Amino acid sequence: MLQHIVWTVSLALMLLVGFGWSFAMLRSGIREAEYAPLQKRAYRLRTRFFWALVAVFGVPMVYTLIDLPYGAIRPAEGAGAVQEVRAVGHMWRWELSADRLEAGRPVVFRVSAGDVNHGFGIYDPDMKIVAQTQAMPGITNTVRHTFVRPGTYRVLCLEYCGLAHHDMSAEFTVDERS
Repeated sequence: MLQHIVWTVSLALMLLVGFGWSFAMLRSGIREAEYAPLQKRAYRLRTRFFWALVAVFGVPMVYTLIDLPYGAIRPAEGAGAVQEVRAVGHMWRWELSADRLEAGRPVVFRVSAGDVNHGFGIYDPDMKIVAQTQAMPGITNTVRHTFVRPGTYRVLCLEYCGLAHHDMSAEFTVDERS
């Protein structure tokens, strides 16, 4: 749905730019006129055009970017002790130190790789990404997240790491808070 909207808007803008160039080319030519009045008018038009662009693109930009998982990079919030999970990526599997977590309590994932780079992506039961980071050999990255919804979550590799990359996944369960 969003891809169709972006495609339609892109086509409309390309047509608008094309018509603008055509209009400018047809109207251009050598003129002996005084340019000072034209310059003032052009600056006024440029200012209006700028604010029109801010109005037209600012609202859709905020609307489409609001759902990004920025919460994954903020400190985990929630009640209770922090749950810690060590995640190590290997070709072509994930090793998780825990496979059951409690909803409503902050979780800290310590992510690294044993062989090559991997992308560590956590997906909720509806397969919507909730957090992600890179898994690199010799480096431990930290992801903080508080799961609010119980269910089975999946960890998928987000970076091509070889022939069985498509099958590199792990699951863990988030249980109701006791």
